Parts: sequence; C-alpha cells; structure tokens
Amino acid sequence: MITRTHSFYLLFLTFFAHASLLIAQPAAKAQPVFENGEAQIVDAFNDPESWIRHELWVETSFDTDGDGKPDRMHVAVTRPEQTETEGLKLPVIYVTSPYFAGVARGSDWFWEVAHELGEIKERTFHPEVTRVERPFISKSHINKWVPRGYIVVHSSSPGTGLSQGAPTVGGDNESLAPKAVIEWLCGRAKGYTAPYGGEPVEAFWSTGKVGMTGTSYNGTLPLAAATTGVEGLEAIIPIAPNTSYYHYYRSNGLVRSPGGYLGEDIDVLYDFIHSGEESKRPYNNATVRDSIMKNGMDRITGDYNDFWADRDYLNEMAPMKAALLMSHGFNDWNVMPEHSYRIYKKAKEMGLPAQIYYHQAGHGGPPPITLMNRWFTRYLHGVENGVENDPKAWIVREDAPREQPTPYADYPHPDATPVTLHLAAGNPEAGALTLSEPKEAATETLVDDVTFSGAELAKTESSAHRLLYLTPELKSDLHISGTPQVTVTLASNKPAANLSVWLVSLPWEEGSDVNIYDNIITRGWADPQNHQSLRESEPLEPGKFYTLTFDLNPDDQVIRAGQQIGLMIFSSDQEFTLHPKPGTELTIDLNKTSITLPVVGGVENFK
Repeated sequence: MITRTHSFYLLFLTFFAHASLLIAQPAAKAQPVFENGEAQIVDAFNDPESWIRHELWVETSFDTDGDGKPDRMHVAVTRPEQTETEGLKLPVIYVTSPYFAGVARGSDWFWEVAHELGEIKERTFHPEVTRVERPFISKSHINKWVPRGYIVVHSSSPGTGLSQGAPTVGGDNESLAPKAVIEWLCGRAKGYTAPYGGEPVEAFWSTGKVGMTGTSYNGTLPLAAATTGVEGLEAIIPIAPNTSYYHYYRSNGLVRSPGGYLGEDIDVLYDFIHSGEESKRPYNNATVRDSIMKNGMDRITGDYNDFWADRDYLNEMAPMKAALLMSHGFNDWNVMPEHSYRIYKKAKEMGLPAQIYYHQAGHGGPPPITLMNRWFTRYLHGVENGVENDPKAWIVREDAPREQPTPYADYPHPDATPVTLHLAAGNPEAGALTLSEPKEAATETLVDDVTFSGAELAKTESSAHRLLYLTPELKSDLHISGTPQVTVTLASNKPAANLSVWLVSLPWEEGSDVNIYDNIITRGWADPQNHQSLRESEPLEPGKFYTLTFDLNPDDQVIRAGQQIGLMIFSSDQEFTLHPKPGTELTIDLNKTSITLPVVGGVENFK
C-alpha cells in the first residue's frame, strides 16, 4: 500500500533523477548557422581571444631557389577554438600574397620611358627589400569569416617573407605553391613546424573544402591555383586580378605601362616583391630576373611570345573546376577590366558556375558581403541556397553605392547589339561620328606630341595633336554594355609609332564632384607594327597605309542625355606609353576607320 508519504518520496526521487539528467547533459556544440542562404555570425566563434593561431611550413613539389630541397611555403592558420576542443571541422577561406612581408619602395628604379620607339635605356635595379617578419603573416579577412564559421589561412608566395623559393611573377611555382597548401588542407601534402626539418602538422580541423579570395596580385593567385585543377578548391572570388602579364605590361604589341606606374615592367615587380631569405636572393636574381625575364620580356618590340604566353592564365584554364565569382572596376586603369571579363567569359564557355560583379570606380573593390557570403556558403558549406540560379551579372550603376549593384541576366547586357559608327572630317577641331558611311575619300593627319596629356587633348576645342569625332548630342540616355572594337587604317611618316584611342564623354567635366567615369568611357592602345600578328613586328613603310583592328576595354555605362560620345585618336599617351620626341605624323584614312559600340537596344536606341 502506497501512502501519501511514499508518494511524495517517489515524486522527489523522480524530480531529482530528471534534474540530474539535465545537469549531466553537455552543452550543445557550436555549429555554423545559416539564414537566407548566408552564413551568420555565431557568438561562439566571435571572440578573437579564443581563436587558435599557429604557423607552419607546407612542402611543395618544386625547388626554385637552387638549394636541392623542395621549397616550403610559410602558412598561418586562424580557427575557432571549437576545432580543437569539440572536434569541429570547418571549411577554409585561403588568402595568399607576395606582399605580406613588405615590398620595395619608390619609382626611381622603373624603366626610363623618354626615348624613341625601338630603343631601350637600361634600368637601375631596386635595392634589396627589407623583410618584415610577421609570424602570423596577415589579419586580412579573419574578422569577416571566422565568426561566420570558417577557418582563415594565409600564406606568403614563393621567395617572399618566410616562404622559400623564388618569385617568378606568373611562373608555374606561383600556381603550384597554393596548390600544395590546398593539398595539405585536404590531407594530401606534408606540413611541418619549421622551414627545415620540424615535426609534422596535420589539418585535422579542415573539411577539405577551400575557397580563395584576394585583390590585385592577391586576386591573381586564386585563379593561378584554380588553373591547376586541384581537388578541394571549390570556389574563388578574385578581385581586380591580373590574369595576363602581357595584358598588364603590353597592349596589342605596344609597350604600355599599367596606370599609375609609368615605366614599371615585370622585372620591376619581381624586385618589388622579392622579400625572401637574403642568402637565396643572388641565385634567384641570376636565374629568374637576369635570365628568364631578361631574355623573355622584350621591351624593344612589345611582341607576344612564349614567355608571355606562359604567364597568361587564360591559356591554363582547361583543368579548372572551381566556381568563379569575379569582381572588378570598369575604371580600373591599373589592372584593366579586360582581365576579369576574358576569364569570366571562358569560365561560362566551360560550363563552370560563374558570376561577375563590376563597379564604376578604380582598382580594387570586393563584391558586397552578401554576394561573397552566398557564394562561399553554397560551395564551401554545401548549403543549397540557389546561388547558381541568381543573376549572372551585378553592375553598380552610376552614382549608386557599391553595395547596391543592379542585377542583370548576364554581362554584356543581353540586349546589347553592335552599332558601327563612321568618321567624317573636322580636323583640327572635331569631326562627326555617325551611322552613315562616308561617300568621298578623306584623310586627316595628327602630329604626335606627348607633352600634351590625353585629358588636355580631349578638352581642347582645336588641336593638331589628336583627331576627334563626335556623335550628335544625345537626346536620351544611352547604355553601352560590352567591349567596343575599333578599326583604324593609318600611315606613319616613321617606321614606328604609338597608337592610342580613347572613347570619351563630352563636354569634359571639371570639379571636385566629377566622377571617375564622367569623362573617359574606355580606352585602348596598339602598335601599328603588329597589324598582322602580335608575335611579329614589321617596320612601317613611311606613307603606306595599314589596317589594324583591336578591342578597347569592356565597359557598362549609361551616357547621360546632353553629352556627346567622342572617339579620340592620338599617338603617344603621356600616362601609359613610351615618350618619343614629338613630331611623328599619323594620317588616318577616314573611309576605312570605324568604331563598333555595344549599345543596349542597338541601332534604334542609338538613333
């Protein structure tokens, strides 16, 4: 018989047992959290004081510093403590760079540009880089991604910082180095606690899913790694990447500097980043800079050759499997927007997941965090968020914040069709740019004078140093989307000449409130000596006409009503080309010169 006292006692025991079970239950383990297809900041991952940081060296498959041992790359890891205490495995966001340990300063060691075409003035080499030793290499991207449930890994490129080897500026080892790090993250390569010898280190906390990102050179290296086809590299987000060193330092056969770095060339960049072990530098200089580069770079003709072909990642894309989200600025005149578009276009042709984000500003500029987050969430965490069905192109419209791009079905705009415009005489003021083909033969001549900048030539009402052709004033906004192409038929009074082409919006606007895109729509450069082939220059026969066709840089811009679109043809570009003495004459055959613009809505909209 159960009394009331017994009932109370049994109830007490039951309550105590349940309470004990509750107390004994371990706290729920920290896990990534996803909402609306994006990884969210998790409180358990958000305390920098609890993050685990450590460094190691990953062994590669190459020896480029001549010491007879495989080069090892210096790697730093930052991960949530739960990867150690709770056995949590997470995907990795990986950033690699040649800049982390410091660079050379100054421009006194650039190539001299004030000389005649076909000549060369030897440069003075940079003094050696003073290395900045940072055990944890870099803090970039850590605060953005570790709280969202990622591990962030950094490494220094070959021959920089505490990484062994030689910098090659686009050579194979700059692709194989990040490949080795990714293979280590996936358990297929060896890591050690020291640059020589050391104890083995394993990435037991990695899921084997890796994404890469970075800006400029740091954006080039994710593409370099992806072209190896390495397993485990699932997604890359290159930002303003240099995808071809020929396109960076040359243009259609012409020796051309990147914007802002007049006289820079690939050997200058080598000196700029060469911050590796001092004892290895003489060997690296002799084998790379003073041999491979000196024999291949060819500042005399600017021709395309095997040296440059080996440093063009478009040629290496066949093994690539990583999903690509590309980012660039349409007014980046350092690493020009053609670099991104050519890779995006090829990735689409290959059937790879691909999106592109363009803004209207200059060098750098990542996509909005939402785009990056959705990309990494889908391909690194495996969350089916439908990102592959999102719009393929995201374009920041004029005057819009960079974080608010307009989505489009693709880039170029699907409704953009070619509109070919022809030239009518008007020198030394401005001629016309019209849909009508000229009916009578006509030529016009300009005289090269590099002492005038491109902006000065575009602004002036009359000049003997450029030819300018204008559309009628636009009655409504005109949307250009894609890659303009120009055909120029010219004769020179000398065996060599620079050719520069700007597409401008006039009247030229001045003042502090003028935007970077208000005056220059796009531009391009070419060497008339390469009218038949990029690989072979042919001296021009004075007075003989030659025809060459080449692309300007891609753009997506709405030209405002009230403006006129101007095609400006001139010779030496003060900001980009070599600076020969003034006096070269270029004569343009107007009947055989034209520009084709990709206009949204085509000819009808242009009319």
